Amino acid sequence: MDALFVPLASAIGASVDQIKLISCLLIACPLGSLFIRIPVSQPNLKHLFNLLVSVFFFIPVLNLQWGFVQLLGSVLGTYYIAANVKGPNMPWIVFGFVMGHLTVNHVIRAFYNLSYETFEVTGPQMVLTMKLTTFAWNVWDGKTAPGNLDKWQLQKRVTKYPTLLEFLGYSFYFPGVLVGPYLDYASYMSLIDESLFEGKRSPSSTRSIPDGRKRVAYLKMLTGLVFLGIFVVLSPSFYYGIVITPWFMTQGFLYRMAYFQFSGFIERSKYYAIWTLTEGASILTGLGFTGYGPSGESTWEGAANVKILEIELPSNFKVLLDSWNINTNIWLRECIYKRVTPKGKKPGFRSSMLTFATSAFWHGIATGYYLTFFFGGFITTAGRLCRANIRPLVLPLPGAPTTITKRIYDLAGTFVSVLILNYVAAPFMLLTFTDSIETWRRLHWYGFWMIGSTLAFFWLGGSSFLKALQKKEGKVAEKVVTPESHVMPPPLDDVAEEWKELQHRMKE
Repeated sequence: MDALFVPLASAIGASVDQIKLISCLLIACPLGSLFIRIPVSQPNLKHLFNLLVSVFFFIPVLNLQWGFVQLLGSVLGTYYIAANVKGPNMPWIVFGFVMGHLTVNHVIRAFYNLSYETFEVTGPQMVLTMKLTTFAWNVWDGKTAPGNLDKWQLQKRVTKYPTLLEFLGYSFYFPGVLVGPYLDYASYMSLIDESLFEGKRSPSSTRSIPDGRKRVAYLKMLTGLVFLGIFVVLSPSFYYGIVITPWFMTQGFLYRMAYFQFSGFIERSKYYAIWTLTEGASILTGLGFTGYGPSGESTWEGAANVKILEIELPSNFKVLLDSWNINTNIWLRECIYKRVTPKGKKPGFRSSMLTFATSAFWHGIATGYYLTFFFGGFITTAGRLCRANIRPLVLPLPGAPTTITKRIYDLAGTFVSVLILNYVAAPFMLLTFTDSIETWRRLHWYGFWMIGSTLAFFWLGGSSFLKALQKKEGKVAEKVVTPESHVMPPPLDDVAEEWKELQHRMKE
């Protein structure tokens, strides 16, 4: 089928793999409308539909025959392990099996130095890894006394082991099989039997599915196409790698800074494109229903993987992190962060570090990823210190209107967050250590200066001064907890507390 894609790729200047991927995502939208028309009395037909569409994507379109065989191997291996290993280590065995397989493929990708324009098995495998490890924990939760489970675990537990066809349908749910969104088995089955919509049928509808689904889905599709167009047209001129070209250093400092910030938006637009397209296709199948809005319109926010406005105009860096790759954050929280915490104890530094390590290896082995993640620990520390020490001083009194000072604080938070986002995200896209460091050097290390001076201010007396000022004005700071995003390492004050506790235990 390459003959269909090569001319189009040449015409718009994109890689053939990118054209193939976008084509699959676009095809998934009308197929989603077909999927939801399969009668609820024919669940096996729905599972088979998912499997056959995924096979079509992987084999004739993407030419990933061996990749599909590998994914199928992970699926069948997980199905066997979860069914036959009875002890509490079962989920961790599944985790080691699928994460080990993913890491091997990450190493192979790095060995052949494949660019992000090359679509191969690791992308779908990352999604599948989340689904299979989540399933393993859901099965274990199904064997655990309900009193020992939290709300999420109770909702998602699997008490009836699926048939092989059901599990294949879940694993290869076609709207999200290539780039997400990932979903858990209980949500998938509630989509299949339409229990997701029980008691929520629209008065004008003869089916259980609420009205308004197509309106939201096609708006998502349009949004994805707009961002795709932005990326295709502007990415040849605006990309992080332009910083290391000779042209960049011939420009003035302010122009370079502005150019770099806009390049960051263009780099992110491709993620906005693919994630909103898959969200639209998922909604067309019925996934993502979250109830009704104030005006009675149906809302479909459950399949979202990104909140674009909260990323481009965040009030602070924590909001930004929580709005990016939402489903990955859920997976890290529910399947790693909580699970590595000993029973009866609250998650702490150890849980955060193990979760961060999982996130890092899940993304890949490129040095750029680790530069981004490592610096992220300093960023979250600075953000926590600002929220604890400055924010209480600018908050209006309860019931009072927002003050000019608070508005300035919010605007400053947005401006700084965007600057820091682009600085820390550049290595994530450039991948190599050499290109990443050269990019930071040509940007005059501005991100390090911003975060370093902030930390120095607070640690060299600024925190004490601001705390005293809070006390004087009668404004008590809220307790600031570790951000819910588990992609970045824990803040440095958590590291310091853990070190002090370790020293105390060693003295005993």
